Formats: sequence, C-alpha cells, structure tokens
Amino acid sequence: MSPARDPRAVAAIVASALFMQNLDASVVATALPAMARDLAVDPVHLSVAITSYLVALCVFIPVSGWVADRYGARRVFMLAIVVFTAASALVGLSQGLASLVAARIVQGLGGAMMVPVGRLLLLRRVRKDELVVAMTWLTMPALLGPVFGPPVGGLLTDAVSWRAVFWLNVPVGLLGLVLVWLFIPDVEPQDPGPLDARGLTLWGLALALLMAGLETVGRPIAPGWFAPAMLVLGTLCAVMAVRHSRRALRPAVDLSLLRLPSFGVSMGSGSVFRIGASTVPFLLPLKLQIVFGLSASASGLVTFATSLGAFAMKPLVRPALKRWGFRRVLIVNGALAAFGVAICAAFTPAWPLAAIFLVLALGGLTRALQFTSLATLSYADVPQEKLGPATAMSGTAQQLGQALGVVLGSLSLESALWVTGGATPGAREFAIAFLVAGAVVLASIPSAVRLPRDIGSGVSGHRG
Repeated sequence: MSPARDPRAVAAIVASALFMQNLDASVVATALPAMARDLAVDPVHLSVAITSYLVALCVFIPVSGWVADRYGARRVFMLAIVVFTAASALVGLSQGLASLVAARIVQGLGGAMMVPVGRLLLLRRVRKDELVVAMTWLTMPALLGPVFGPPVGGLLTDAVSWRAVFWLNVPVGLLGLVLVWLFIPDVEPQDPGPLDARGLTLWGLALALLMAGLETVGRPIAPGWFAPAMLVLGTLCAVMAVRHSRRALRPAVDLSLLRLPSFGVSMGSGSVFRIGASTVPFLLPLKLQIVFGLSASASGLVTFATSLGAFAMKPLVRPALKRWGFRRVLIVNGALAAFGVAICAAFTPAWPLAAIFLVLALGGLTRALQFTSLATLSYADVPQEKLGPATAMSGTAQQLGQALGVVLGSLSLESALWVTGGATPGAREFAIAFLVAGAVVLASIPSAVRLPRDIGSGVSGHRG
C-alpha cells in the first residue's frame, strides 16, 4: 500500500505538525522561569505567553474548515506549517514581553490552520472501521513532542538559552513540509458556501475578550476595571454568537453538531476534562523549580514521565475500547485520571524523585487514554459533509480547554496566595492548585455517565 493510501502513513506525516505544536507547548512550560528572569516578569504572570498563543488558536480555528474546503486542505496545511515555523523563529528573537506575545499570536494563526486542517486531511481518507487505528497513529507521533519537550527544553534552557527551545521548531517544520509535499495528495476543494464573517467575528471577539478578562483578573498587570469589562463584553459577544449560529444557514460554528450524542458529550465532557488536565503541564515545572529548587534540566527530566506514560498507553487504546467500550472507559478512567492530577498536591521535596516519576507516568497513562477516547468518539457519528465544521469546532474546544487550564492553574495559585498571605507560591499554594485541578477533572465524569452503553460501538468494536 502506498503512503498516500495507507491511513497509518498519512496519520504519521500529519502528526509531524502535531509533534511540532506539542513540542512547543511542553518546552514553553519548562522554560517559563528562565524566560521570566530574562524578561524581568513574574513567572506566574508569564502564563500570558501560553494563553496568548492558545487564544489565537481559538480565534482562528473556526475558519480553518472553511478555508480548507475553499482552497484545498493540503495547500492550506503546508502554508500553515510555514507560518508556524517562521513565527517560532521570531519568538526566539523576542526582546520583550510585547514582542513575545505578538510572535506567539502569529504562531497561533499558523497552528490554527495546521492542526485541524491536518486532521481533516486524514479523516477524509479513512473508513469508520479504520478510525481508531488512524487516530492512534495520529496521536502517537504527536506525543513525542511532550516526551522530548521537557528534557530537551530543560537542557537547552540551561546549556544555551530559552530562545533555543523555540528554534527547535525550524528543522521539524521543514521536515514536515517536505513529507507533506512528497507523500500526501490534495483533497479536492469543495464549495463551502459564503464565509460567515459575522459569526467568525462574534466568536473570535467572545473568546478573545473572555480570555483577556480571565488572564488579568486579580492581577496588577492591567487597570482594575479591565478584567470585569472584558468579561462582560465577552459574555455579550458569546450570547450574540450563539444566537447568530442558531439562525444562520451556514454558520462558522455549527452548533447543530452538538445534537449528536457522541460529538456533544465529547465536546462537553472533553472540554471540562482538558481544563483540569491542562493545569499539570503548567503547574508541575513551576513547582519543581520553585518549591523543589530543581534546574530546568532536572525538572524537565522529571516531567518527562507524564508524556512517557501517555506514549506507552497509545497501543493499548484500541484493545481497551474494544473490551470495555467508550462509556465504561470514560467513567472509570476519568476517576483514575482525576486522582492522578490531585495526587500532585502531595509532592514535597521529601518524596524520592523515582516515586514522583512513577506517579507522573501512571497519571500520563490515564490522561492519554481519556484524551484519545474522547477524540475518537467525537467523530464516530459525524457525516462526511460535516467533517470540516466538526474538526474546526473540536480543535477550538481542545485549544480553549488548554488555555483555560493554564488560566485555572494561574488563578488557583493567585487565589491560594491571597488565602495564605504568601508573597510567592510555595508548597501549600501549589497543593491547593492541584486539588482544584483534580476536582475539575472529576467533574467531567457525569456527562459520560449519561451516554448509552453501546455509544460508538461501530468504531470501537465493543459488543457489550
């Protein structure tokens, strides 16, 4: 079977883009303390370097499906890789917080087109019975980013500079561009109809304003009126966006997809789960470096365990879903994942690093099973003509969940400092933040409980 016809090969090539994006996300968290020292910014406040990128993703992802259908998914995918790679180089050249955030926003524009459009290239080439295999191959290489990100990012930060962490994307992006050009044929452009500019504007404003408000609430980085004003305006835009999407003939965000139980529950439960789980990559490197006193290299080697566990789970996803089905996996494994997040609150310098490594690996294993199960279930019943809007909505929900996870971790630390009266976050403050994150992960389970027992059986092969 030629690479263009083999879903595993197509998935692995598309995953080069996910590898680059996930590598970038994991190394940023490890390098935050060094970036903060170099730019003279509080490490907790520098979460804006992560959220600005994720917000840009959320704003631009909704248009990705329309652009891919209009101009061809392969062409858009290759252009997105170029933009993301060039922006990564600019991040490494940043001399201040403003230029850093600006470059991260451009990165978000590239990533917004890169990941969902790449997923669309794959989904339009696989049958329903190949979906679990294809999604597993898509996410396995992508997980190499988080696997190598923390240790490589830590080593580069200590040995060279935090800037070198972003320059890693340049060779990876060039390699991905060549592989796509050589082995993936284009998907025929389609007629997506007129662009829903009003819907895109409303959704983009809603997401950007809400995230700006959440990111600045209770912080001295903006005037006191700024956060409440942004939250109020963002809420109004969100209400208007929902009303518009329900009435428009071809909305940019197709809310009718949420009527599919498999897609709707995956979006709801998956978003809540991702918010809680996404606090870990943000909080853990900070705790290891601030509380434990570890270097960036050492903390990267410890947090590497989370991604190692996630990577080890991938070959087991299909057998697990076939044996127990989506519903049982999401319920039982969701509870285990919540415990894996909450137990990070108990970590102290008295713990042997080997024990922390093992606990993190097991936690990464459960979170990977949950993420892959939710991602696969979300496309189980989506018709071909709706794949473009579905990938755009799913991609937006995933990135929004990650952004809100960083905001949740940051706000939890700030709130804990207010409660304890501390000046800088210590063991108590980080413990509170991890317990809050674990509770949020646990809150994702009730949605899964309402699923039918045979949900997604045509994809998983589960027969009760």
